[in-house]
Amino acid sequence: MPVYRLGSRSPRIHPDAFVHPDAVVIGDVEIDEEASIWPHAVLRGDYGHIHIGARTSIQDGTVVHATADLATRIGAACVVGHLAHLEGCTVEDHVLIGSGSVVLHRAVIHSHALVGAHATVTNDTEVPSHALALGTPAAIHPDRVPAGTFDDAVQRYVENARRYRTDLIRIE
Repeated sequence: MPVYRLGSRSPRIHPDAFVHPDAVVIGDVEIDEEASIWPHAVLRGDYGHIHIGARTSIQDGTVVHATADLATRIGAACVVGHLAHLEGCTVEDHVLIGSGSVVLHRAVIHSHALVGAHATVTNDTEVPSHALALGTPAAIHPDRVPAGTFDDAVQRYVENARRYRTDLIRIE
């Protein structure tokens, strides 16, 4: 897997995390236990800090970036769908970020919220706990997401990462 130090900025990857060999991790990136980073995801901490919480999956093709002034923090037990883009934002624990969605500077996605597929959460937007954010720009629909909604998906990715850590073999 391509993991790069950039100057004095070095990734810190927990030994129980899984980073797919085709993902890229650069610079000031911290990945906690049982987190999983899937093919073609790019976590680029060249300007600022990125933190990926325990049991969180960053799926295929996702881009996570930070600015010099704005860290990107993704909490524990989150599912970040394929081809998402997160930059300079905070995602609390137990959140689902849908495939193809964008979460921008200073946005905060509170716990147990869901950002729908292809939604755009613009700068300075807050998505309350248990809310659904849909569309471009995202419209907020409060009290639509029950606690525990994503637990099965989180567990499925933790188990899949364990399987990949032991069974993935490059054949060419």
